[in-house]
Amino acid sequence: MGLSIGVVGATGAVGRKMLEILKERNVAIDKLRVFASARTAGEKLDFNGQEVTVELLTEDVMKDQFDYLLFSAGGSVSEKYAPIAAEAGNIVIDNSSQWRMTEGVPLIVPEVNAHVLKGYQGIIANPNCSTIQMMVALAPLHRQYGIKKIVVSTYQAVSGSGHKAIVELAEQIKDEAYPSNVYPKRIAANCIPHIDVFNENGFTKEELKMVFETQKILEDNTIEVNATTVRIPVYYGHSESIYLELKEAPGIEEVKALLEEAPGVVVMDNPENNHYPTPLEVADTDDTYVGRIRKDLYNPNALSLWVVADNLRKGAATNAVQIIEAIESMK
Repeated sequence: MGLSIGVVGATGAVGRKMLEILKERNVAIDKLRVFASARTAGEKLDFNGQEVTVELLTEDVMKDQFDYLLFSAGGSVSEKYAPIAAEAGNIVIDNSSQWRMTEGVPLIVPEVNAHVLKGYQGIIANPNCSTIQMMVALAPLHRQYGIKKIVVSTYQAVSGSGHKAIVELAEQIKDEAYPSNVYPKRIAANCIPHIDVFNENGFTKEELKMVFETQKILEDNTIEVNATTVRIPVYYGHSESIYLELKEAPGIEEVKALLEEAPGVVVMDNPENNHYPTPLEVADTDDTYVGRIRKDLYNPNALSLWVVADNLRKGAATNAVQIIEAIESMK
């Protein structure tokens, strides 16, 4: 018997990617239903050669029985409809930030902390895209050496802001006079150190997500995280420059071996031959790529690395589908 799966926000960029990845990864589906707002309800979507009609999202349809409901329709939609679906006995995997820091709601990167899902029923949160790829890369090092401090700067693609941002970048490349509607400043040929709203402490909401989500996923509130998140004129793929202070001195070859053996990690680290990951190279893949691995010049317990992943796939849709796979593997 296959699974009964619903996708909420199916006509958005991540929702469509979820459908694509469900097909690619051969998830056994007996019944698929897709939902969206009145704006796109009634549209036809192709899934595995079959036409699926987009249903209007209502409270009543969320009370129907599903094995899994994948949500990618924004925080306000998740806030309203995810509890209804969970109350009806459904497992909800939510891609918004709505439930990530809610006590009792698992925040899951399957390669890192899938163990907390055993026997769980209810809402499961998909972490922030930048947090996901950082955790895939750093969790093996935390298990081996213990992490004291992370300093991370991100270089995030415009697709993380949705389709309108992709259009804005493309139009600004062609026309210098094209206005900035999605971003506060021109994104083409520019870098904007401003993702989401600023907090009173000077950090943005995006930066604080990386702080608190990291501590929750690694189950260690003593880890110090300092993040600067930057939007860059790249369509797909987030990159991160990460500096780590560890509790023990790492051997560089041991670090590389740990990462090479880690699930979901691909090491691309041969700078002499220009072998390091870039967003263009990792597009349309599901792994997290690590390169530029090097010891700090001054602190024997510190090292730096470069981490890249496809933000729509591993940073969102693929991670959600992998949560389904993880739960099913425990049955």
